[in-house]
Amino acid sequence: MQPVRTAVIGVGYLGRFHAQKYAALPESQLVAVVDARPDARDKVAAEVGCRAVADYREILGVVDAVSIATTTPAHFPIARECLERGVHVLVEKPITETPDQARALIETAARRGCILQVGHLERFNSAILALEGVLGTPRFIESHRLAPFKERGTDVNVVLDLMIHDIDLIQSLVGSPIVSIDAVGTSVFSRELDIANARIRYANGCVANTTASRVSMKMERKLRLFQDDAYVSIDLQQKVLTIVRKPPAGAAVTPGQVSIEERSFEQGDALRFEIEAFLRSIREGRPPVVSGEDGLRALETAIRITELVQGSEAKP
Repeated sequence: MQPVRTAVIGVGYLGRFHAQKYAALPESQLVAVVDARPDARDKVAAEVGCRAVADYREILGVVDAVSIATTTPAHFPIARECLERGVHVLVEKPITETPDQARALIETAARRGCILQVGHLERFNSAILALEGVLGTPRFIESHRLAPFKERGTDVNVVLDLMIHDIDLIQSLVGSPIVSIDAVGTSVFSRELDIANARIRYANGCVANTTASRVSMKMERKLRLFQDDAYVSIDLQQKVLTIVRKPPAGAAVTPGQVSIEERSFEQGDALRFEIEAFLRSIREGRPPVVSGEDGLRALETAIRITELVQGSEAKP
């Protein structure tokens, strides 16, 4: 089977990594990197050994698939034109600025028979992949995603920048509609929200409490899940999965006795796994792991949380 002809549109911090992965994978032929900034595109093109292009329209017709790693406002127009030209798209999160734009991309991809995958990278975290066979029906979920302040990413608020990762993870794990959301937050160093907390109730009774901050003193990415038979703690940064189980019914044990199992995983390469899954979907005609619909649901929830926070800030 011939390799998929690929390109990366937007080769800033994250797009450069996309280009490196495509260049290294045998199932990909990296044709070009695209960026309006000469220094950025020339540097990355030299690193990975491909063409440097200023306008993405130049590559339409000569590539089969693209990663879009531009700023969020550019996601929609670029992805729509690529899909209309029959090019498969992996678009970084958030999928678009608005739900209507996301719905338009989903419709276009379906009509043109293209793969539309959204870059919710944590789905490919080795500790998350290890949950299969462990996770039952979560009753309560708590997540913390904390980071020191950096200028990069402040074109969107912390909910769309960081919390959306956990929103997508939690929604994929719970698999139930949202009933209600309570949220608080504030800006600190930027014009946008820099810290936020949301309490989300789902129709199946699960409650999720999620916190995101980009003004913290430390890095932390943790997810804790409580279900009827176990407590599961996931350190997404260190790739450690801890499972605390109560004994089976009828077992002769000391009251309060539990079993504790800790599994550590190699750091792995979640971005490589993500891109491999994208290319596999293209080659085998299978649905993407993170679909446009998944990206839409995460975006809708993130926007709703943002609006609730802004609404609470506006009250006297």
